[in-house]
Amino acid sequence: LHVVLCMSPVGEAFRERCRMFPGLVNCTTIDWFTEWPSDALFEVASKQLADEDLGGDDVKTAICKVFVTAHQSVEETSKRMLAQLSRRNYVTPTNYLETVRGYRTLLKDKRSELGDKADKLKGGLEKLDETTVQVASMKTVAEEKKVVVAQAKVDCEELLVEIVQDKRVADEQEKQVTAEATKIGKEAEEANAIATQVQSELDKALPALQAAEDALNVLTKKDFAELKAYAKPPALVELTMGATQTVLKRGASWEESKKSLGDANFMTLLLKFDKDRLDDALLKKISKFTANPDFSPEAVGKVSGAARGLCLWVRAMETYGYVAKEVAPKRAKLQAAQDSLAKKQAALSSAQAQLAEVLAKVQALKDRYDGSMAKKGALESELADLEGKLERAEKLVSGLAGERTRWELSITDLESRLRQLPGDVVVASAFMSYAGPFPSEYRDDLVKDTWLPQVKSLNIPASEHFDFALFLADPKNVRDWNIQGLPSDSFSTENGVMVTRGSRWPLMVDPQGQANKWVRNMEGKHGLKVLNLQMSDMARQVENAIQFGNPVLLQDVMEEIDPILEPVLAKSFIKRGNQTLIKLGDKEVDFNFDFKLYITTKLPNPHYTPEISTKVAIVNFAVKQQGLEAQLLNTVVRCERPDLDRQKNELVVKVAAGKRTQSELEDQILYLLSTATGSLLDNVDLINTLDQSKTTWEEVNQMLQVAEETSKKIEVASQQYRPCSVRASVLYFVLNDLSAIDPMYQFSLDAYTDLFLISIRNSPKSDALPERIKLLNDYHTYAVYKYTARGLFERHKLLLSLQICVRILQTAHQVNTDEWQFMLKGGSVLDRSQQAPNPAPTWISEQAWDNITQLDALPNFAGIVQSFDGCQGEWERWYRQNEPETAEMPSEWESKCTELQRMIVVRCLRPDRVIFSATSYVANAMGRKFVEPPVLDLGETHADSTPASPLIFVLSSGVDPTDSLRKLAAEKGMLARFHTVALGQGQAPVATRLIEDGLREGTWVFLANCHLMTSWLPKLDKLIESFEAKSPHPDFRLWLTSMPSQVFPVMVLQNSIKLTNEPPKGVKANVTRTYNDMTEEHLGSCPAKPEAWRKLLFALSFFHAVVQERRKFGPLGWNIRYEFNTSDVECSMMTLRMFLTEQEQIPWPALEYVIGQINYGGRVTDDNDRRCLLSILRQFVTPRVLDNAYRMTPSGTYFAPPDGDLDSYRAYVAGLPATEAPEVFGMHANANISFQLQETRRLIDTVLSIQPRVASGAAGKSPDDVVAELSAELEASLGSVLVREDAALGLFDRTAAGQLNSLSVVLGQEMDRFNRLTGAMTSSLKELQKAIRGLVVMSAELEAMYHSMLNNQVPALWAKRAYPSLKPLASWVGDYHGRVDFMRRWLTEGLPRCFWLPGFFFPQGFMTGVLQMHARKYALPIDALTFAFSVTPFEGPLDVDAPPEDGILVDGLWVDGARWDRATGRLDESEPGVMFAPMPVIHFVPVADFEPPPGQYQCPLYKTSARAGVLSTTGQSTNFVLHVSLPIREGTREDHWVLEGVALLCMLND
Repeated sequence: LHVVLCMSPVGEAFRERCRMFPGLVNCTTIDWFTEWPSDALFEVASKQLADEDLGGDDVKTAICKVFVTAHQSVEETSKRMLAQLSRRNYVTPTNYLETVRGYRTLLKDKRSELGDKADKLKGGLEKLDETTVQVASMKTVAEEKKVVVAQAKVDCEELLVEIVQDKRVADEQEKQVTAEATKIGKEAEEANAIATQVQSELDKALPALQAAEDALNVLTKKDFAELKAYAKPPALVELTMGATQTVLKRGASWEESKKSLGDANFMTLLLKFDKDRLDDALLKKISKFTANPDFSPEAVGKVSGAARGLCLWVRAMETYGYVAKEVAPKRAKLQAAQDSLAKKQAALSSAQAQLAEVLAKVQALKDRYDGSMAKKGALESELADLEGKLERAEKLVSGLAGERTRWELSITDLESRLRQLPGDVVVASAFMSYAGPFPSEYRDDLVKDTWLPQVKSLNIPASEHFDFALFLADPKNVRDWNIQGLPSDSFSTENGVMVTRGSRWPLMVDPQGQANKWVRNMEGKHGLKVLNLQMSDMARQVENAIQFGNPVLLQDVMEEIDPILEPVLAKSFIKRGNQTLIKLGDKEVDFNFDFKLYITTKLPNPHYTPEISTKVAIVNFAVKQQGLEAQLLNTVVRCERPDLDRQKNELVVKVAAGKRTQSELEDQILYLLSTATGSLLDNVDLINTLDQSKTTWEEVNQMLQVAEETSKKIEVASQQYRPCSVRASVLYFVLNDLSAIDPMYQFSLDAYTDLFLISIRNSPKSDALPERIKLLNDYHTYAVYKYTARGLFERHKLLLSLQICVRILQTAHQVNTDEWQFMLKGGSVLDRSQQAPNPAPTWISEQAWDNITQLDALPNFAGIVQSFDGCQGEWERWYRQNEPETAEMPSEWESKCTELQRMIVVRCLRPDRVIFSATSYVANAMGRKFVEPPVLDLGETHADSTPASPLIFVLSSGVDPTDSLRKLAAEKGMLARFHTVALGQGQAPVATRLIEDGLREGTWVFLANCHLMTSWLPKLDKLIESFEAKSPHPDFRLWLTSMPSQVFPVMVLQNSIKLTNEPPKGVKANVTRTYNDMTEEHLGSCPAKPEAWRKLLFALSFFHAVVQERRKFGPLGWNIRYEFNTSDVECSMMTLRMFLTEQEQIPWPALEYVIGQINYGGRVTDDNDRRCLLSILRQFVTPRVLDNAYRMTPSGTYFAPPDGDLDSYRAYVAGLPATEAPEVFGMHANANISFQLQETRRLIDTVLSIQPRVASGAAGKSPDDVVAELSAELEASLGSVLVREDAALGLFDRTAAGQLNSLSVVLGQEMDRFNRLTGAMTSSLKELQKAIRGLVVMSAELEAMYHSMLNNQVPALWAKRAYPSLKPLASWVGDYHGRVDFMRRWLTEGLPRCFWLPGFFFPQGFMTGVLQMHARKYALPIDALTFAFSVTPFEGPLDVDAPPEDGILVDGLWVDGARWDRATGRLDESEPGVMFAPMPVIHFVPVADFEPPPGQYQCPLYKTSARAGVLSTTGQSTNFVLHVSLPIREGTREDHWVLEGVALLCMLND
């Protein structure tokens, strides 16, 4: 059994598995598959291309080299993109194999495509050549034909003369014959009349004759034989035979009769008997027989049937004879007439015969003439045909003359392109396989700076100017894509090609939704199914689409894709007979090859593992600044110059139609040429098409020339508006970057475009174009600021202004990149030994001097270090200014420095004034309105909204916009139709129903606290997405509130109007809100003690404002940021009213306890914060407040106003200063500096967090180089670990009781901690250097470390093993070395005389060790010991001669918020501008049952200035060490120092 496990090392999964299942490492042979080396890549490509004909082995080898370079260059570019943009892209052998296979396929396709085109054109040229030969032959034949036709014409004319003469003779003769014929005709008519009469009389005998014939016809020889057989015939038979013999003029005896009967021709004789021989004598003889009454057919028939027939014949002959006798005269007359007529007719016939001869002669001549004419006509027809063919030939030759030239050029071009295919296709296939995830600038670097240069250097046939989009995109398709919503820039066109022509299904990174819109428009007519992974029937819908061949758009995917789709993504087809199947879940589904799958994600920077990225084609559709500029330029030109835009669009349509027509005509001509049989000159369709083609071609060419000229003019006119599109594009990307600061700051491109259109429409107009552009830019810039600022928290509004300002100036090349990077990152010095000495350490801090010395390296600041030596006094005066950002700078620096450079100097020396400097910088560059955020106006916001876009309140703690919204609803007449739902369990159906009803009925729906129902938010997203389709009621509005949330649907945020609702800033604003919400009834609600109630009500309101606003001072105000809100003050007011009403005397202690310890104190978790809270409360809830003369602050500005009505209180509050001095909080003026420093840090850190990481410094090093160099430097500076073998003599010796010295135990523990930290630093630095070189995988921890070092921050990997510290990396490293050196000296030299307390990992443990040592020395219970403190006159450890008898000496502490007055030996107020003052050496003395003396301040000692830490089991913060009891200035109470937030710190932040 062999088990092979394949696992991807990317991400945390592999690491987690190895940790959870150690057997994976211990019980397996691990084979780590690294990147394929160059040789392997080359070999694979060679094998794949072995059978390809590329024009030679040299070319094939060169192409394989390009494949290797392409693969490796993409790996390098991916690393660079990760370093600069934090965007990951994995390059795997799968990509490489696809590239090589794609090369073969694409080469075959392109060869076929170009070859077919060339063959068609060659076929056309061959036909033209054939036609040219035919034309030359036809011209000769035509000339000969002309001679023959002329001769035929002469012959015809001569013949015609002869015919005319003969015709005249014939006509005369014909006239005579015709007259004679007429006369004879009349005679013939008369004879005919007689003949008719005779015939009619004869016809009377015909029935009898016919009857006789019929009777005879039935007789047979047998019948005659029967008669003959009679020896003695019957009388009637004999009678009948006698009559018959008489008619025949034969003997009438029976004997004669028998002879006749025996005659074989007897019957014929009877039938052919000449009836005209019946004369009168014969008739008389016959009558003798017929007169016999027995001679009747009936009587005779009874005797013999044969005799009957003869009887009938005899009687018929008799009848005919008599008739003939009657008509004999008429017959004679008729005969005479006929004889005369016959003579005349004979004469006529002779005449006619003569005439016929004449006519025949004439006809013969005529026939000859017709023949000649026909021959002449045929000859003329042939000549006309020839001339027609010649004419057509002329058309063909002249018409195709242009085509011939163009086709020849086209053939040359196509053949050239065919020869260049090996190089073009290698670049195109690499681009198709690798370029999708990269932004445009990285693609250009790959193609233009890496691949194409190598293709040219290796002499691979390739185009001079290769363009991927032009190479693979059909211009007609690109035009269609643009109409369907794909931007027209080259980056988007490249994406379109990769999506439509790629072999893998595309996964489009589409934060702005442009790809989604394009795919919907492109595939909508093909039955597109739009799905997402959250749909319950997603798998079934995909199954149906696969079977029926419908396209599918799978939108809004995250970083994981449902495993059920894996076979579809991988195209894992199953072939079974003629069927192609694919497995979907547990089903095998028939695969229809019309099926298409498109995948989009809204994530701006998704991290897809190699498993996903090898199955799909990741295509980066994130809009780039250049692409957006082009789109916005079209927008502004469309609005500002609709004539130009219309003309441009018409030109595009015309040019497209013209080119299409040309293409169709050429295709038709080539088709007709290729399918024509026989002579081309006989193909009238072809000739007509050609004629039409020529005319159309000339028209189109003319139009295209005009279009080209017009297009240039339009382009020039359009480019005049480019400053507008550049500005608008810059502003969009400022908004786009905000999403990295807060997940709620999402802005869609569609919404931004709408805002731009509004700016174009509403901005001031001007006829002067430069003035108009300036007005539009200014208007839109402020519109963007105003639109965005209302959705930002206050702390981010200056950041927005600064970003807008800097980006605009960067675009105008007015900001030096290195200087801006220095402004954000400052300077860091790891090794101060090479640094110039600080000329004035009394007022220039180490950090400030580090910044100045590093600043000197920038070209524009060269010499600034020397200027501090020469102009130290001037610099100090500038430094001491209250507003140095506006003061004149020393020496030449006033004239040399720009606004930005002045701000950099302020950042170096007076970081507390950076906020003011930044404000001034923005105001001077952009105007004051950009640093004065507009006040939120719900009415104006409502006017800007639409029914389809929700309005979202982004909340901060203690804020509820419901009342404001109800007030707006009342103003708009919507209060009755205003529905509120507080989201929570079971509220989803209610909210859904209200929204659906609201869409129809036009109500307002308010959904509060969306962040509490994150599971329902995707459904809400789908609901909101359907708003447009449902045509909502114009009055409908959806209002939402939510705390900032990572899972809030991005689509909703992007398409909504965002509003921030924060508590009022400042004491005045806070008290104003309290009194604005108050009513007269509330003010008079304590009739028992009305004046005291109103005084204390104001004091309580003021106290509430102070405890809230104190938070802005950070740790100096509160160790922990508490969210006090209106419910606290309302509850306290109720308590106050109750005590005043129920107690005769005001119970001050009870009030202080309930308000301070319960209502407000219930939120407070830190003991020192609780002490501060009670100190503040004692300033306001005190009997003194009832005295009108009592002032709440030393300046006297703030007091409880005299008793009055509500308006008088509001008027007093309105007159208070807009911003309060630190004295309001009982704090020193320096507290403002602390606050300002905190704000500076927040501003700079936030701006830094959204900057792209680029190499900085004059050397232009890459981020990899910077971090690798820094890592090596840090690794080299790390010393050896601390080991007990180096310990001083006796340091770790045990006492007789077997105990180690307590401080030695502390040292051992500290050594272990430092050794662990040093080990972690060493190993991580080694690994990071390997990862940068690509020797190991860059894990998530190493990547975070990389970024931290790049930004001068302490890596989290070190911080979690290190002591608490807020220092930047450079200072932290120096501090680390100082700590290790202190521990090493203690280890090697023994117990120090003075302990550097900041050097300890765990100072609390050290303190316990000191107490334990004292307890052991004096055999005291350690629980009874605490420290007493004595501040010595020693400034540092060097001043200490010997350790104290008891306790320890501690140095290295700083006092925050005050200073130690060496002269009086007491705490005193800080020097102006000096935030931290060093403390002298302090003697910590363990004392049993020590009680701090009165009049001393119990000063908390913290490890860092953050003060807050994790709450430990002792109830104290882990950052807190202990309270140090210090004497205070005479005349002050402890509350004074508590309110000032005075504390001791082990270390500073720099």
